[in-house]
Amino acid sequence: MFMPRTGDYSLYLVTDAELIGTRDLLSCVRAAIAGGVSMVQLREKNRTAREFYHLAQTVRETTSALDVPLIINDRLDIALAMNADGVHLGQNDLPAGVARHLLGAGKIMGISAATMPEAVAAARQGASYVGVGAVFPTTTKGNVRAVTLAQLAAIKQVLAIPVLAIGGITVHNAPEVLRTGVDGICVAKAILGEENIIQAASQLRKLLPHKEELI
Repeated sequence: MFMPRTGDYSLYLVTDAELIGTRDLLSCVRAAIAGGVSMVQLREKNRTAREFYHLAQTVRETTSALDVPLIINDRLDIALAMNADGVHLGQNDLPAGVARHLLGAGKIMGISAATMPEAVAAARQGASYVGVGAVFPTTTKGNVRAVTLAQLAAIKQVLAIPVLAIGGITVHNAPEVLRTGVDGICVAKAILGEENIIQAASQLRKLLPHKEELI
């Protein structure tokens, strides 16, 4: 039986080039981790495969030095090529079971889900965690499907693997999301959209359980 890799998914950062703007990506990632981010997903929709690969290698040096896993969004080929800690896939990407076979048992594999059947299927096919949302309206990703907090709580009750909430989460609405019992929150704008990244991450971290409780 496949046993998913465990870890601290509590404050999961998704990078966004538009939010970062002219700022240095590595500096933003370091600041986010300094503020309490426990996992980083590199999301680069507008780069070539070669550009994404070289950028991922550079980011991996930083996250590894700070003992924080680096997850590659969508691109399993890049995750494998640069030996990332894992990959995150959507419902239109490579099937989870196939991806798990290629990735191996020792890596993290996250799957996006917006319904109970999708979440259950992901868990059965070897997902390490599921990212469920969007729980609130979001501008950082198009064509999202809405998920209510009640649906989020129901999925959390059924799944044995970590369930993360994603979509429009801020320091103001995070408490009601956390009351569903989820294992973590995924954010982009709530951290990278702020001028003081360390402070923004720290404010979210203070709302979360201690890291030791989630490992």
